[in-house]
Order: sequence, then C-alpha cells, then structure tokens
Amino acid sequence: MSVWLPSAPCTPGTCVEPTGSATAAPRAVLRLTAVAAVVLAGVALLPLGGRVPAEVVRRWCRWIVRAAGVRVRVTGTAAPTGGTLLVANHISWLDIPLLGAVRPARMVAKAEIRRWPVAGALAARGGVLFIDRDRLRALPDTVDRIACALRAGQAVGVFPEGSTWCGRAQGTFRRAAFQAALDARVPVQPVHLRYCLDGGTASTAPAFVGEDSLLASLWRVVSARGLVAEVEIREAIPYGVHPDRRSLARAAQPGATVQPGWIHSALVA
Repeated sequence: MSVWLPSAPCTPGTCVEPTGSATAAPRAVLRLTAVAAVVLAGVALLPLGGRVPAEVVRRWCRWIVRAAGVRVRVTGTAAPTGGTLLVANHISWLDIPLLGAVRPARMVAKAEIRRWPVAGALAARGGVLFIDRDRLRALPDTVDRIACALRAGQAVGVFPEGSTWCGRAQGTFRRAAFQAALDARVPVQPVHLRYCLDGGTASTAPAFVGEDSLLASLWRVVSARGLVAEVEIREAIPYGVHPDRRSLARAAQPGATVQPGWIHSALVA
C-alpha cells in the first residue's frame, strides 16, 4: 500500500453499473470529439500561464464536463483569492475539471503522470505538483512544496482519499496534505462530489476505478444519458479551528457535521 495512494476495493466489474439508457453511438462520438476540442483549446492557452483570467479557467473546466454530456449543479461558493487547500472525494477523471470549476488550483498528482507522453509535459506546464507515492522519505518535501504554494496565495487541489472510489463507498481522508494547510496557516475548502441521474438516483457510470482504462471510462460517460454532476462547496474551515491534521482531515471528510461557530472561534482565537 502506498503512503499517498492506498488501493480502493472498487472495480469496474463489481461497482460500475450501466445507466440503463445509452445515447446513440453517433452522439457519443460527437461528445467525445467535443471533449477533445475543449481540452485542446485549453492546451493552446498554456503558454499564457497565469495571465489567463481565473474566470476563463473556471468556465473551461466546466465546459469539459458539459462537452461530455454531463450537466453540472453547483451549490455554495469558494473564496476567489488567497491560499486555500481544496479537498474533495475522488470518483472519476471528471473530478479534476469539476474542482477547477470551483476554483482554478494547482493539482497534486502521482509522479508517474509526469512520464506519460504528451500528457506529462502538459501537466507539468500546467503547474501540477507531482508526488512520489512510494517513497516515505519524500513525504516531508511534498508537504513543504504544497505549503509553499499555499503561502504564495495559490489554491492547491487534493483528493485525500488517495484513490478513486465508486461513489457509493468512500475512503478515509489521509492526513498529510492537511499538514501543509496548517503549516501555511490557510483555510481548507471541502468539496463533496456526487454523480447521479436526472431523477436523483446515484450513478456509478462516471467512476474510474480499479483496472478501468481511461478510454473505457470516457466512452461510458459520453454514451450515458441524463448524467448529472453535483458539486457541493461546503463551508471553509478556517485556520486555527483544528490544531492537528488528524482532526482537520476528519472535519473535511464528506459527511462530517459542520460545526456552527467555526468562523467565530477562528476570529477570537
């Protein structure tokens, strides 16, 4: 088991169920083409770096999800500026643009991605913070790099479960990234992601789990009908409310009860 990326028990065969209604193949191909076009449009803007307005990046991230035929429902708001650790449960490759639609952030990703042809170079140019998931000795340095980005006023996006889950089950938030928020003295912004059908029934179709291939997951999403991504932006947890990373990770976990008075406690501390 990795320090950063524990394995989840979810697999395509046991967890991923068909939606029961699939769109015609030509429409699925059209959606796949639209996703590729939107991604390439974003790639063309990479040389501009930080000069691209945050609102443009947010809209681009949302367009990726919409191009795949998935409607997006967002509740709550996130602070538009200042160092913030964005944390969310992890179900699908769609989670990454959805988190970017909340607020553009430097994502934390496994070091193996950096070696991927084309995608690795693009991720590096996009400001991704790579972690060596198999080296315990690398953990303090990774936490320090995240903290440095947070101190610089940047948002950093992390999926603390360390692995994708099907959505009906979930993992426990691992604590290392929360230490970076404590070291940088910045708030934590919990985001809860859920995928469902038009009627509100939970759907595992977007799940990207186990030995699932990205192409298979992509096709499952673009060929499905009536998928909805629900993004719940919960109340931010101010610095100082939780003195240690264990309690901070527990408070940010999806399903945790929001404690009234967090803001007040932070102000008077």
